[in-house]
Amino acid sequence: MDGKVIFIEGGVVPGDVVDVRLSKNKKDWAEGKAQLFHTYSPQRVEPFCEHFGLCGGCKWQMLPYEKQAEYKQQQVEDHLRRIGHLEFPDMYPILGASKTRRYRNKLEFTFSNKAYLTDDEIRAAGEEWPKRNALGFHIPRLFDKVLDIRTCHLQEEPANLIKNTVREWAEKHSLSFYDIRRQEGWLRNLVLRICTTGEVMVNLVIHYEDKAARIALLDHLLATVPGITTLLYTINPKKNDSIFDLEPKVYAGKGYVEEKLEDFTFKIGPKSFFQTNTYQGEVLYKVTRDFAGLTGSEVVYDLYCGTGSIGIFVSRQAKKVIGIELIREAIDDAKENAAANAVNNATFFAGDVIDICDDAFFAEHGAPDVIITDPPRAGMHEKLTAKLLEVAAPRIVYVSCNPATQARDLALLNEKYTIEKIQPVDMFPHTHHIENVVLLKRRY
Repeated sequence: MDGKVIFIEGGVVPGDVVDVRLSKNKKDWAEGKAQLFHTYSPQRVEPFCEHFGLCGGCKWQMLPYEKQAEYKQQQVEDHLRRIGHLEFPDMYPILGASKTRRYRNKLEFTFSNKAYLTDDEIRAAGEEWPKRNALGFHIPRLFDKVLDIRTCHLQEEPANLIKNTVREWAEKHSLSFYDIRRQEGWLRNLVLRICTTGEVMVNLVIHYEDKAARIALLDHLLATVPGITTLLYTINPKKNDSIFDLEPKVYAGKGYVEEKLEDFTFKIGPKSFFQTNTYQGEVLYKVTRDFAGLTGSEVVYDLYCGTGSIGIFVSRQAKKVIGIELIREAIDDAKENAAANAVNNATFFAGDVIDICDDAFFAEHGAPDVIITDPPRAGMHEKLTAKLLEVAAPRIVYVSCNPATQARDLALLNEKYTIEKIQPVDMFPHTHHIENVVLLKRRY
């Protein structure tokens, strides 16, 4: 409005005519929420999920998928221009997902004794406030409220069957759901991973050990839901939900699942990171491999390598792959994955890139011909961008899950590099999230 940007929540799409109540009002921008819809955009479609509008996920269901893709492509271009102030060639058209529902291989559900209630539910309860348990997703910006999810369209079955079986057993046997404010209750989280290989991993996270209750619940789950290949439980007595410093215990199965990208097989444990959308993950890695332009003679450095999936994926076209990752457990997985796939030209190191990549390291392993970097949403540390400028590899392939921080980093790398190719890839249909791959070439 008159050059002022207004960010509007409440399920609005371009073409809607709405009344907006502003919550923040600054000089150049404002934030608000739609209060009343006067007319609806002709772009709209009917959302497919019963939880739409309350759940924090799949917020773009009201847009046709082809429109989602258009806006995501525009989002990448806007970030590169407005944040990075960059010059770049025409972007390739976004690679949309062939599977727009049930595409996630991993979901984490939260137990809570404070289910989120709608205004209608509160009014219907009258003076007697209903106490209700929930197993589902956190309501955005309400840390202690969880929306009870009966059917989620993000993951293949038996995801909903597992979730609903656990909830029903817990309710029937009066098992306590966690109270995050009081830090009490038994059931905390339910983590599901369902692979394209058909393997299914379930990790039940509990607050403390109750052996009898645990065995009864896990045995019931195994007896009721066929197809669970690995069942684990994790005891988390901490105040936060992170399990990376805890030790999941195997109750049934081998303790991990296996996933495939092309003909590569990857072992995934309960604490492993892996691309959440296997189908589009393969597409993303193919773009990365193509942009790297490998001929078989290159030394490739894979930064933020995680469990080694990108490095292993490009290894057959490279002379040597060097993977670097801060998390030691991920490096252990990367070494196992390389061995399992008979990849003998990849070596993985745990530590900070800034500390590892010195002159002695390059002298021993070779200077990089191609650097692949796939940082978290926060992007690369400023020290790392400075290190990349110092190393000055001929090509950098920057894989990003956040084009805003990618644009910031590209602006810093612009000192020595030009943008050659840009390929957006949609990993998460019905959300605003978008992955983007950029090929940089060193200026000579």
